[in-house]
Amino acid sequence: MKYLIAGLGNIGPEYALTRHNVGFMIADRLAAQEGFGFTFERLAYTAQWKFKGRTVHIIKPTTYMNLSGKSVAYYLNAYGIPKENLLVLVDELQLPYGTLRIKPRGSDGGHNGLKSLQESLGGADYARLRFGIGNDFPKGRQVDYVLGTFSNDEMMDLPGHLDRAGDLIRSFCFAGLQQTMNNFNR
Repeated sequence: MKYLIAGLGNIGPEYALTRHNVGFMIADRLAAQEGFGFTFERLAYTAQWKFKGRTVHIIKPTTYMNLSGKSVAYYLNAYGIPKENLLVLVDELQLPYGTLRIKPRGSDGGHNGLKSLQESLGGADYARLRFGIGNDFPKGRQVDYVLGTFSNDEMMDLPGHLDRAGDLIRSFCFAGLQQTMNNFNR
């Protein structure tokens, strides 16, 4: 069985620790824990990980957030992975900081990365791990907020939240979507 895990974010050091890059952060934390690394290939940094008899491909698109769908669609096709074995890692303004929710489908909710995926994949029927970044920003300052760094208090808690996201990914690849939803969506 093959899986594709797509961490969404923006490339470049100026975006490295921003809220919008939490998808990249989750992928990087999983790589550090499991001992694999990323290499630059077409449209993404890619890695392959063997987990309990499954082959898991992890990508961090280099197309920037607004064109993430191009990279994800390319790798789904290149690796011959069905959409039901795709998990997208994305930041979510509508969830309190550190909250994890896995969903089998849904709207883009105004998120440009998900909008790009929906266009490239021909619909919104793919699983996504929504990582809550909160929405503590003044009206009209959403872009500054998502492209801003986590607060000091949030940074202290971030490793634990990233570890839990890694546990969710392992569950998705081994136990499946429904069991993972049952275990993590509390």
